[in-house]
Amino acid sequence: MLTFGEFLQDLANPMLSFLPKALLIAVMSSVICGVIGCHVVLRGMAFIGDAVAHAVFPGLAVAFVLQGSLVLGGMVAGVVTAILVAVFSQNRRLKEDSVIGIFFAAAFALGIVVISRSPGYSGSLQSFLFGSITGIPDSDLYVVAIAGAVLLLLCFLLHSQLVAVSLDREMARATGLPVFGLDLVLYVMVTVAVVVSVQTIGNILVLALLVTPAATARLLTDRLGVMMALAPAIGAVCAVVGLYLSWSVDLPTGGTIVLTATAVFLLVWLLAPRHGLLGRYLARRAAPREALRRAA
Repeated sequence: MLTFGEFLQDLANPMLSFLPKALLIAVMSSVICGVIGCHVVLRGMAFIGDAVAHAVFPGLAVAFVLQGSLVLGGMVAGVVTAILVAVFSQNRRLKEDSVIGIFFAAAFALGIVVISRSPGYSGSLQSFLFGSITGIPDSDLYVVAIAGAVLLLLCFLLHSQLVAVSLDREMARATGLPVFGLDLVLYVMVTVAVVVSVQTIGNILVLALLVTPAATARLLTDRLGVMMALAPAIGAVCAVVGLYLSWSVDLPTGGTIVLTATAVFLLVWLLAPRHGLLGRYLARRAAPREALRRAA
């Protein structure tokens, strides 16, 4: 197994130019997903994150067949599908989760059909589903950086409105907030966050990068601002550690990053001061003593 110092040497090796690009993509993806994931966790919409991961697949497939940018292709497909879901969800006869299931499953099926028409699609399909650190072009680095910067700026500008809708939709509507428009913006932001993460972590595992760091941060603080700072930090650290482990032990990158994030979540679930299992146990033990002290 490589030491972390040897891993850093490999990052500086010009013969392994794909490795620093993979690390940069992984860290940027983790930061973006960490911030957007806070809204996903706050609204309890993890299903939407999973569905968006399916929705971007036809765009990835078309971009691959046309030899175009996978990031741009996935963004276009995800945004179009998100708009369709938002529009069809206005019919109150159908619940939102039903519309999501219909369109996102159809989008994933379309992606499978498109990529099956490409020669040698089996290996390509595997890289889409599980990620690949060897085929990230320089152009995608710029696309991810620009898209991520725009996404984080938009999230910052609309922070209070998005939180208001997440906490009480009816109250937000009564105060004049454009709930439909904000829902659409959030769908699009989730779509972009998913797309920028697909190449490193894969289509199947991308939901973990969106939800796990944010859920971990949720256990550590009651303040949303602190949570939105902790989540991308946790995701970025897990991306670095996961990539290091996958490179040094020859493990799949996406799966290793997800398992690292899951291990951190389990550790925090056990040891978090206030909301962890041990913290709650100690609080219950201390409660009777505190009551007796106050009574005395």
